[in-house]
Amino acid sequence: MSQTVGSQRLLQLAVQHAHEILNLPLYAALGLPSGIDIDWRSPLSADGFKEYRDEEALRQLGVSLNVLSLRDFWPARGPVWDGLARTSAGDVILLEAKAHIAELASPPTKAGQDSLKKIAAAFQMVRAEIAPRSSSSWTSTFYQYANRLAFLYLLRKNGVPAHLVHVMFLNATDVEGPRTIAEWQGALELLRSALGLRNHSLKPFVHELYIDSSELLIHAARPQGGLT
Repeated sequence: MSQTVGSQRLLQLAVQHAHEILNLPLYAALGLPSGIDIDWRSPLSADGFKEYRDEEALRQLGVSLNVLSLRDFWPARGPVWDGLARTSAGDVILLEAKAHIAELASPPTKAGQDSLKKIAAAFQMVRAEIAPRSSSSWTSTFYQYANRLAFLYLLRKNGVPAHLVHVMFLNATDVEGPRTIAEWQGALELLRSALGLRNHSLKPFVHELYIDSSELLIHAARPQGGLT
């Protein structure tokens, strides 16, 4: 392919044309037994690969928050999810995809004063319960990772069997992405250390999948899928 294929496009191809390349490591990471189906709610070609946030994302997942509401926890215009899925066993999957290490270093929050107060209160709640020893700023360099973890906390707080899945693509050479798992793992270890999250109580529900983008592109280009 001549055009750039970043993490967004790679995930679209995986969901649309190469379920097994994405689903097999997902089954292993979540410990899903055979016979359980994964129903992808986004990104889907049928709705133009729309990505969802806030109440729209909850509706796509069929989730209700009866203990702590989204409105009480977080201001409007929260995280936009790269992918959303639900298993036939009821597990909920919140997915983020990355193709190069620079994507991990998200910019600080640009929230206004009122929204920032709400975000700070949410982070304080999350830290107190899952990582009380963390004293790092969660609204700075790695804000995106922190707010995704906060939404995992919100769903789990409401009794939703949610999982946060980070898909790390290998060999996305057109965007100078990592070629090895070790490169990704080193960057993630630095990120978690900076946030004070090397160990936390939500760790069993946070997963990293490593998918070879070159294999994915070959698979998606086969006649039964085809690149679109």
